[in-house]
Amino acid sequence: MIGKNSEQMRETRLVFYRDDVDRINDVLEEFLKLSGAKANILIDKEGHAVTQAGLTSSLNVDTLSALVAASFAATREMARLLGEEEFTILSHQGKNDHIQLTLIADRCILCTMFDDSTTVGMVRLYAAEASKKLHRIFDTIARRTEAPAGESIAADFGDQAESALDDVFGA
Repeated sequence: MIGKNSEQMRETRLVFYRDDVDRINDVLEEFLKLSGAKANILIDKEGHAVTQAGLTSSLNVDTLSALVAASFAATREMARLLGEEEFTILSHQGKNDHIQLTLIADRCILCTMFDDSTTVGMVRLYAAEASKKLHRIFDTIARRTEAPAGESIAADFGDQAESALDDVFGA
């Protein structure tokens, strides 16, 4: 039997298409330019990177994404112990580098990395604006009833996948 949380997650999960990711990337790039931050990674609440912008080539994005989601989940429980539903912004300050985690539309976490060349205030200001823009994009995606033109799965995909698996496993 599938748990209630798994069912609810499946019902509320967003499907991102190429145009969606392009629109999201535009918001992330604008945020970086205005705030002076180094990088942004948009992470779903399960810990998977959706997209990224900025200087991320030296990062292990998959590991960072999983850790960010776990950190947010742990902090959510701390918030509940304190009588809060959830903390929507988390900050981690290092000696040289810093991370701000911003919950977006209760669906994704925006992980923003920055250093002392900008301020927490600048990052928070522009993160709030980026959050609003991303929320609108997510609302549009959630209301979509069918895939954009050219983005749907081919009708014979199942047959092709089954054939490929038979080839791999020698069936």
